[in-house]
Amino acid sequence: MTEIDLVNVFTHMGRGGNPCPIVVDASSLPAAGMQSVARHFGHESGFVLPASGPDSDYVFRFWVPRHEMEMCGHATIGALWVLAMKGRLSGEQVRIETRSGAVTGYVDRGSSGEPSVEISQPAGKVVDLSRAEEEDVLSTLKLSRRDLLDLPIQNAVTSRVKTLVPIKGVRELNELVPDSAPIEACCGRIGSTGLYPYAVDHQAERRFEARQFPKSSGYPEDAATGIAAAALAFGLLKNELVERNSERITIMQGRAMGALSEIGVRLGFAGSRPVGCLLGGSVARVETRMLQLQDTMFASKS
Repeated sequence: MTEIDLVNVFTHMGRGGNPCPIVVDASSLPAAGMQSVARHFGHESGFVLPASGPDSDYVFRFWVPRHEMEMCGHATIGALWVLAMKGRLSGEQVRIETRSGAVTGYVDRGSSGEPSVEISQPAGKVVDLSRAEEEDVLSTLKLSRRDLLDLPIQNAVTSRVKTLVPIKGVRELNELVPDSAPIEACCGRIGSTGLYPYAVDHQAERRFEARQFPKSSGYPEDAATGIAAAALAFGLLKNELVERNSERITIMQGRAMGALSEIGVRLGFAGSRPVGCLLGGSVARVETRMLQLQDTMFASKS
């Protein structure tokens, strides 16, 4: 039997967020078992393993129903939150080994005792798509250039490449209807792991809204995507939609799914040069379940 903590990550006012199964004792689970957990729940799932050497405190692995991922922002935050709630962290700073590289987690219990979690991401790289690639994306989303802001479509990456599509307004953003097969094919052609259309909600308050249409996760849309939000923050910086400071950027996601979620990103600078960011958000516990992988029988636990 495998104990699985179900949490929602990047909640907004206690609701929404991205559902995430977390296994904090995954050292005995083979890769097939991890994938089985992700398939049963239909969500990105996080698995905590012992450190592989002196340079980390834990190894984290991440699966979606169809494959393993190198990095998953909300599963990392969710796993750290569960570890903190279980009293399994020795300090407020946690060194994590992932397949995309080292990640540092920062856990602050604050006055309420509820863990507040942020994780590091490297400085983002943002590249404008070619004219042909832009037309490919527009055709895939059934859009024209008139539906966009006067900004380029861009591939941006901190841990995984996401394609930033600047939509004219929040209403137009939430009217998009994803079609998984063309999106997967388009992402393959442009070297992306997901289309991330976004719109300006309130520029002065550094608030934006976005949607994530993943390339091949096994579902058409994510309610909250931390890695994409981190990539978007660097796109906003390059496109001069945010000023060069470390004030919080808020990215809302999931409205079209009925699961409005909130992601926070704080850019970091050395002088005027961006050197990375911190990605964070609220977490809510759903329940703990026991899963028997052999016969997929579930039992709820309070």
